[in-house]
Amino acid sequence: MKVLMVCLGNICRSPLAEGILRQLAPDWEIDSAGTGGWHVGDPPDRRSVAVARRHGIDISGLRGRQFHTDDYDGFDRIYVMDLDNYRDVIRKARTDVDKAKVQLLLDNQQPVPDPWYDDALFEPVYDMIYKACEKIINNTER
Repeated sequence: MKVLMVCLGNICRSPLAEGILRQLAPDWEIDSAGTGGWHVGDPPDRRSVAVARRHGIDISGLRGRQFHTDDYDGFDRIYVMDLDNYRDVIRKARTDVDKAKVQLLLDNQQPVPDPWYDDALFEPVYDMIYKACEKIINNTER
C-alpha cells in the first residue's frame, strides 16, 4: 500500500500523519506533501516534532514538499486534512481514477484543524490523526 498524506504547508498535520502511519504500518510506503510551496525543504514544525516525540515517533528528519500531479501515479490513496486541501488536490486530478484516490482523512468528513495558530491543538490533532490512521489500517487488506 502506498499512501500520501496532504495538508497546506506540509509542516504540521501531514508530517504527523506520515509518522503515525509509518509506525502503524511499517510495511507500507508513506509520504506527505503540502498543497502550498512555502515550506519546501523545511523540517516539520517544532510543535509537531514535539508531540510526535512524546508518542515515540521521530518525524524530525522529514522535509516539506509540494503536492504534484505525478503523485497520482505514485500512490494508491491520498488523504487530505481539510476541504481546502481536497479542492486543491482534486483540481490537479487528470482523470476520474485520480479523483477516486483522494479523500478526507477523517471518515466523518470533518476537517483536521490546522494547529499552526494554536499550540493547544497539537495534541488533539495528533489524537485525531492517530485514530484515523488506525481506521485506515483496519479497513485495508494488506
